[in-house]
Amino acid sequence: MAEIIDTRIEPERAIETACAVLSDGEPVAIPTETVYGLAADATTPDAISRIYEMKGRPRFNPLICHVSDLAMAEAHVTFDPVSRRLAEAFWPGPLTLILPQRRESTVHTLASAGLDTLGIRMPDGFSRRVIARFGRPLAAPSANTSGKISPTSAAHVQADLGSRLKLILDAGPAAIGLESTIVKVENGKLRLLRPGGLDAAEIEALTGLPIERPETAGAVIEAPGMLASHYAPGAAVRLDADEVRKGEALIRFGGKALPGEGDAAIVLDLSPGGSLREAAANLFDYMKKADASGAATIAFGPIPSVGLGEAIIDRLQRAAAPRG
Repeated sequence: MAEIIDTRIEPERAIETACAVLSDGEPVAIPTETVYGLAADATTPDAISRIYEMKGRPRFNPLICHVSDLAMAEAHVTFDPVSRRLAEAFWPGPLTLILPQRRESTVHTLASAGLDTLGIRMPDGFSRRVIARFGRPLAAPSANTSGKISPTSAAHVQADLGSRLKLILDAGPAAIGLESTIVKVENGKLRLLRPGGLDAAEIEALTGLPIERPETAGAVIEAPGMLASHYAPGAAVRLDADEVRKGEALIRFGGKALPGEGDAAIVLDLSPGGSLREAAANLFDYMKKADASGAATIAFGPIPSVGLGEAIIDRLQRAAAPRG
């Protein structure tokens, strides 16, 4: 199993060990404020290939490159004025920008799945220190088997990929618990390619521009999280449940009990007090707990579609989509 180093206790050893493993072309599981990422040197094709192989991820699905500062980003992508304003306002944080890749960029084409754009983000927290010390961007999708529930703790990563990893950095539970919001600026317009940990309304408020929400079904894959089936537990998923069938696992919201939940395999509430931020932080962990209950189906109660609810519902719709 992978070695786990607690970054809160041994930060310097964590950074040094991570950089050594990354320099050998091996992936490292790193903590970010969104979810735990499976990180490797974005400039080395063998290292990127190991990410795809370890996750079982299709190679047409591009990876997000993580940088430590704006200067590192500028070495690899070209910013338009709107994107730069977004980066200056929301980085470090849960925002990924899809930008044209510079011709002189050393990020390998495997990371971008052959596109002429790169998804780029500056994460918050300990992972940023690792990237700064390493000195090159890290390609880092979520540290889980492709299509399955994203990890929000080191324990989640160890249970899924621990037998194939050398190192997991543990910084405790992810603060946000949802992947980053992905935005692309085209012809002065904003396109939301994936809702996430940054509320789209905050982006609209900053820029004064409305965000277009294009239909992603059957669309060209421009960014992670656009596959129809994703974030899926082993159990089937039933959404907007108004009652619980015997033996189902129930995940509800806002302290609202549902008829029949006394016969549920397990009952979990994403946020008894109705906080969408708390619900987002708990989502993937509670999905894993419900899946571990042995129930054949996980029923989800209604969740408001405002604010971070948009990103939560996006994840649930993909979890409930036909698989295979």
